[in-house]
Amino acid sequence: MTRRLTPAERLAAADKDILLEEIAEQSSWDRFIVERAVFHFGLRHDEWSCNDLRDVLPELGHGFLGAAINSLRTSGIIAHTNRTVPSTQANTHAHRIGVWTLTEKGRAIAAQRAAARAERRAA
Repeated sequence: MTRRLTPAERLAAADKDILLEEIAEQSSWDRFIVERAVFHFGLRHDEWSCNDLRDVLPELGHGFLGAAINSLRTSGIIAHTNRTVPSTQANTHAHRIGVWTLTEKGRAIAAQRAAARAERRAA
């Protein structure tokens, strides 16, 4: 027998679904841009957190930065350093956020892209 949700639980679930719908309605192009920005930031910094990225990204919509980090992590392009730092975003009350680094796979992708650019320039 399944437990019935309380009104508070139903409202919380509805709010969550609405937020997910709003994120899904945003352009996939926006998410792509954020993923590229995270990748390029990783090329220039040994380690970083979302605190660092929020300072350089325009406001593209709630959820894109987290979605980009998760996408790059599951693709094996970035990895968690097993360290955390307090969030600098006021509404998070300094909860801990991950510190990330580019993986060897991420560096290999960057090297392939650099070689392709050099080849196009030479042609």
